[in-house]
Amino acid sequence: MFASDWTFLLGVRGMDQLPSDDIIEVAFAGRSNVGKSSLINGVTAKRGLARTSNTPGRTQELNFFVSESLPVRIVDLPGYGYAAAPKAAVDAWTALTEDYLRGRANLRRVFLLIDSRHGLKKNDIAVMDAFDRAAVSYQCVLTKIDKIKPPAVDRVVAETIERVRKRPAAHPDVLATSSEKWIGIDAVRDAIEQLADA
Repeated sequence: MFASDWTFLLGVRGMDQLPSDDIIEVAFAGRSNVGKSSLINGVTAKRGLARTSNTPGRTQELNFFVSESLPVRIVDLPGYGYAAAPKAAVDAWTALTEDYLRGRANLRRVFLLIDSRHGLKKNDIAVMDAFDRAAVSYQCVLTKIDKIKPPAVDRVVAETIERVRKRPAAHPDVLATSSEKWIGIDAVRDAIEQLADA
């Protein structure tokens, strides 16, 4: 299914600009510079679809991507944490993200990206708390596992599983990925396809 050509649909800066909710959506969230755009480009097999940058906070709107053959939209959410933008702008897109997550009936899952080198940080935990309160289904995806040794990968996977185990909105499986080495990409694709087929 992921062999079809993915395209950018639109960027949204206000709830009134959202596309129709006639097909399901999966969203990607994470701290700035966690590798979100790289993972989306890997999953869609389209380099440059989501803009990658060394500048944290580059994604400042909700970016929607669509496929010709898969009945699902991918949504790239603004990164949280540090952002190279004025505070007013950060506050605006943070509020937009929260409104989207709370009010989008066709949102099936948020893939919450965690840098495997650092594990869960305070702002990740805060986001998970918000997902739990809003009953937004989410699944942790570790990124950049090629940057650490295999025993460290096993350890951070186990630690993350343990920390999400009792969270009501968390999916129990934790995915480990590397966009650079093409590790775990198919597992993310499989999860999306299962949501599309449900």
